[in-house]
Amino acid sequence: MAKEKEEGKKSGNGHHYDASDISVLEGLEPVRRRPGMYIGTTGPEGLHHLVWEIFDNSRDEAMGGFCNNIEIVLLPHNRIRVADNGRGIPVDTHKKTKVSALETVMTTLHAGGKFGGENSGYKVSGGLHGVGASVVNALSIYCRAEVHRDGGRYVQEYSKGKKKSKVTKNGASKLHGTIITFEPDEEIFKDIKFDWHTIVNHIRQQAYLVKGLKILVIDAREWDNLSAQAGKKGLNEDDVFYFRELGVELPSTSFYFEGGLISLIKYYNKLQKPIQDNIFYVEKESDGVGVEIALQYVDDIVDRIVPFANNINTPEGGTHVTGFKTALTRTLNTYCKKREMMKESEGGFTGEDVLEGLTVAISVKLREIQFEGQTKSKLGSMEAQGAVATVFGEAFASFLEESPDDAKAIINKSILALKARKAAKAAKDSILRKGALEGMTLPGKLADCQTKNASESELFLVEGDSAGGSAKQGRDRRTQAILPLRGKILNVERARIDKMLASREVKSLVIALGTSIGDTFDLGKIRYHKIIIATDADVDGSHIRTLLLTLFYRYFRQVIDAGYIYIAQPPLYKIKKGKEISYAYTDDEKLKIIGKGAEVSEINEIENEPENEDQTTPLESVASSGKPASNGARIHIQRFKGLGEMNPEELWETTMDPAHRVLKKVNIDDAEEANKIFNILMGSEVPPRKSFIQSNAKLAEIDI
Repeated sequence: MAKEKEEGKKSGNGHHYDASDISVLEGLEPVRRRPGMYIGTTGPEGLHHLVWEIFDNSRDEAMGGFCNNIEIVLLPHNRIRVADNGRGIPVDTHKKTKVSALETVMTTLHAGGKFGGENSGYKVSGGLHGVGASVVNALSIYCRAEVHRDGGRYVQEYSKGKKKSKVTKNGASKLHGTIITFEPDEEIFKDIKFDWHTIVNHIRQQAYLVKGLKILVIDAREWDNLSAQAGKKGLNEDDVFYFRELGVELPSTSFYFEGGLISLIKYYNKLQKPIQDNIFYVEKESDGVGVEIALQYVDDIVDRIVPFANNINTPEGGTHVTGFKTALTRTLNTYCKKREMMKESEGGFTGEDVLEGLTVAISVKLREIQFEGQTKSKLGSMEAQGAVATVFGEAFASFLEESPDDAKAIINKSILALKARKAAKAAKDSILRKGALEGMTLPGKLADCQTKNASESELFLVEGDSAGGSAKQGRDRRTQAILPLRGKILNVERARIDKMLASREVKSLVIALGTSIGDTFDLGKIRYHKIIIATDADVDGSHIRTLLLTLFYRYFRQVIDAGYIYIAQPPLYKIKKGKEISYAYTDDEKLKIIGKGAEVSEINEIENEPENEDQTTPLESVASSGKPASNGARIHIQRFKGLGEMNPEELWETTMDPAHRVLKKVNIDDAEEANKIFNILMGSEVPPRKSFIQSNAKLAEIDI
């Protein structure tokens, strides 16, 4: 028995497993070891999450009424500076840690002014875990905290979460506030590139949520003369609003909104056609939970729900969204039945019916808040559900009574959605009947792959039968399927499922995917983990690609989120230099392959390569800038106008061969911005589209 116990103490590699094998990570080392546990990812989203964490601390000061100005500056060398005119982080000695409170906050997990209950420094905050400043510090190669309070200016610097010196007092100050400057560590973040639009869009949302808060965002990454400009004004970089007071002309955006969520709804709906005149708004507290909601219905078939908990955007929803949906459906059903506005045979509204065309912003504020996940993307506090349902249900019922015209428009909109839902279900059931997605009724023009393993299967969506023929001949039959699409598919931006499935091309694609659509969509049944849009590099090809992306965005969003949608990048040129053949995907690549002429006698650019090289008729002849090659070599350039011009071997080699092809993966970095662009480009309103084209005309790459 003793022998068995002894053997049981051995691990799989034969070593003893005892207390000495237990690792104890001190300070902020756990953050550096497992950054994804604290910021979700070390990609672009996690990188920007560092900015949000520091900004949230300043914003919480504003929510408490202690701050009304915040300045965010993108600096050279990948640095970010966030300054506020709040109370300033305390700098006196902390009783438990025996060091400055500033050092404690910056170097200790779960330390801050948000954990003390009734006696804490904040009644409401977004910082549930208290890891904001310390995590940013841990993941930064450089971090500097500056505090102005109690008549002094205090500074401490850090690197990788460790202090470089004690908190020191650097002179007197009549100001108050906190400045955090940090530079993310390249050991953690492989690609440090802060995106201006991502930051501005996030800060805009926050400005709507805190009435009376002024936020200035400045891009100073290209500015090299700050010190000289500051010297002229008697400023130094320790001044709280250094850049605002500097007054230099830099790219910047400022935000200040008195209207709160009403202003936010107006912003989201500025390109929409409202069906109700008055924006509904309520702000009230219930059982210790502050609830603020604004909504407006528009002439559209999609909904936009923008939820917040303690001013943190919760894109995955949570209990506050559940409470809202429940109250919305119940209130509209009650109002409709009370006035007999719907036939009894039609039943009642579902959540899907009453959400169609709705734009709503939901904001809740709780003292003790619980999120699901470290990155706070979903609210888990159950008390929010009841509070939202009670506050919104009562206020919205009164709104419907007091605004009969708006109520009638909303009810009619929901009844139309109900009828469309039933018609769409009938059409869908007749088209996607049982067994249709099991391979029995796959579209005839689909050249399917042999493997049934979705993880190694690819579906190429190609433009026209000509390209489809080449693709079918050149493909790897085991893993690659081809679905030719004839012409431009239906624009589904404002089309319901019944009309959409009446389109032969769209129906073929839906059946080929295998996921079904609408309320029966099941990502687990998808037949391909790579869906590759392969269209020609011309205007028509771009249009078809946009139509397909609209379809996927509106009806197969989960497929995009799963990372299954790609765009093929076929080459523009085939370059033959003697017996050597190269492909160029851009004009710059073409020039690089051709070289600067010392080895070339002339260049012949031809539309289609001749069968016999001697029969070539040059369309363009460019003299060499150097001496011609001794053998009088010529370069032949074939410009591909479409995939149909490629023979099967060329199409395989350049566009379909996994070893050599170039694919672009489709991601949705900013869903709201993507939604706005789809509305502009594919919606029914012409003026916004015309304005967009005029504003961006200079950016277009025109192939003449």
